[in-house]
Amino acid sequence: MVVGKKLAKESLLPSVLEDDDAETESERAQLGGIGSRPPSRPRKAFSRGSVDRQTVTRSGSGRHSSPEGEVSVRGERKEDEGEKEEEEGSGGGDGDTQERGKECVITASDEDYDTDLELGDVREAYDPTGQTQYREACRMFNVVPVSYFLKHMGNTELTMMHHGLGPQGTKALAVSLVTNTSLLKLNLRDNCMEGTGGAAMAEMLKENCYITEVDLGENRLGECGAQTLSSMLLENTTLISLSMSGNELADRAAQHLAQTLTSNTKLETLDLSHNTIGDAAGQVLGHAIAENTGLKSLSLAWNCIRGKGAVALAKGLGANIFLRTLDLSYNGLGKDGAVALGEALKDNNTLEDLNISNNRIPPEGAIRFTMGLKVNKTIKKLNMGRNPIQTAGCYGVLKAIQGNPESAMECLDFSDITVNQDFEDLYVALTDIFPNIRVKHGGRINTFRKPKA
Repeated sequence: MVVGKKLAKESLLPSVLEDDDAETESERAQLGGIGSRPPSRPRKAFSRGSVDRQTVTRSGSGRHSSPEGEVSVRGERKEDEGEKEEEEGSGGGDGDTQERGKECVITASDEDYDTDLELGDVREAYDPTGQTQYREACRMFNVVPVSYFLKHMGNTELTMMHHGLGPQGTKALAVSLVTNTSLLKLNLRDNCMEGTGGAAMAEMLKENCYITEVDLGENRLGECGAQTLSSMLLENTTLISLSMSGNELADRAAQHLAQTLTSNTKLETLDLSHNTIGDAAGQVLGHAIAENTGLKSLSLAWNCIRGKGAVALAKGLGANIFLRTLDLSYNGLGKDGAVALGEALKDNNTLEDLNISNNRIPPEGAIRFTMGLKVNKTIKKLNMGRNPIQTAGCYGVLKAIQGNPESAMECLDFSDITVNQDFEDLYVALTDIFPNIRVKHGGRINTFRKPKA
């Protein structure tokens, strides 16, 4: 087709220019001043400038072109006998022939050349990796692309801790992850994304339906980040694990999450450890735990839950029938919190792993807590280490388990709490009933042993 176009310019168009001197004004008027279309590939039914029948008459050149005619090697069409007769008749001024010429003549111009080079609108190829989109987003937000992300964005699991993304870098990352279909687990811990970056990640997770686990720990999300992520959890149906530990979340931030937990049924693991959640949040979280039907693991370790908040949280645990693991370590449950947890264990029949270490629980609180262990049938692992429960508290826990033949206890942790020989003797007796039970403590002290009856 390109050859045809070239030949049309070199052979046919010059002849038209030569014949212009010989044409009279009447002939130009008769032909409407319209030149002929150079030979090219046949027009399609609805292509630009298509006509039903094309007949081109050149005055003085003796050339006629018709779609039905064959094309010679030089680009000229062979004339059939009918076209020759039309040429002879054209000089005689036959009205029918002239009328046909007026109807069928078309304009010849460079814009009308129809070749294979006419590509139309060129569309860029789709980039399934998302690298192109990420680079464009980085230019938009004026940040440097992270080479590690470019290399591993096609993986199923991506760990990018301590990369210093910041709010703008997080936005660029979120833009490219909206359409990512390969990533399932994302770890962005310690990237200083703040509330703005947290909001960008929340918007991304509203659209992405492939990512199932996200770690946004230590990013200073604050209340703003917690609020946007809480809103995301109302829409996202694929996320099953979310970590927001170490993000300066206080009572108001926890309240946003508590409201979400009463509605969300897909999230199974939530980590809110190392924040500043206090009594007020403990009360609303207790209600959320009671209503939630999806969570299997919840961590509230290293917070400030004590007093009424601890009691409310324990009551919520008693009503929950889905939670399997609860970490309340490094709070301030004290005596009242321990007593409330003991009451909750009487009703709860699903919890398997409970960590209440380092909660300032006194010996009396431990003894009252064991009331729940006497009837509980599901607890397998209990951690009460680093509490001032002394030997009396540890002994009381073993005694409660010994008196519950349906107990499922397998592991007891009394780290940093010293015990005496009476405890050791009871532990040996307990292994006869529960041979798989294991106990960890802070060592044995030589104290006066109680006389045996």
